[in-house]
Amino acid sequence: MGVISNGTTLLDAGALDSGIATGAMTLIKTITASSSANVTFAHGASSVVLNNTYASYLIKYINVHPSENGEQLKINFRDGSTAYDATKTTTFFRAIHNEADNDTELAYRTAQDLQNGTGTAHLTQGLGTDGDQSASGELMLFAPSSTTFVKHFIATTNTYSDDDYNYTTFVSGYCNVTAAIDGVQFTMSSGNIDSGTFKLYGIK
Repeated sequence: MGVISNGTTLLDAGALDSGIATGAMTLIKTITASSSANVTFAHGASSVVLNNTYASYLIKYINVHPSENGEQLKINFRDGSTAYDATKTTTFFRAIHNEADNDTELAYRTAQDLQNGTGTAHLTQGLGTDGDQSASGELMLFAPSSTTFVKHFIATTNTYSDDDYNYTTFVSGYCNVTAAIDGVQFTMSSGNIDSGTFKLYGIK
């Protein structure tokens, strides 16, 4: 027996219709940073990575290490031009705990948010350059090809910081444009991304 909604067959003989979202992840591209000024996933003639093939995109960033102490991992978006300067409104809050076990906090950070701004958005607190210090997390970008709605994104990151704290940061926001978002770019607040692995997935 099939499952039918509004005259459309959604499930028949155990098989889902091809137009139904399944949540399946498809790895599209992996970039390994090495003293990189930025890490960029962009749609273009030679690199088809962000288009309307998928409803949502997930980027995982793994063991991201800065070239300079105390720098923050940041992100920006391209909305059809060559510049990564899409207008964004974001929120930023964090949970912290230090190695000495004498300081904790859960707080909103106004210094790290954006109010309809075009600058880069913070994803982390200050990263450390010690060999065991890095940041890992993931960012979900929803319906970047929509030309009707704003483009929502949510990121969660864990950081071993330059001051020996564990920071878990929660960032969300939207690109306040109706144009499609066709590029995502990661940078440090200063200096290069010394190392790290970035993986882009499409979500069905």
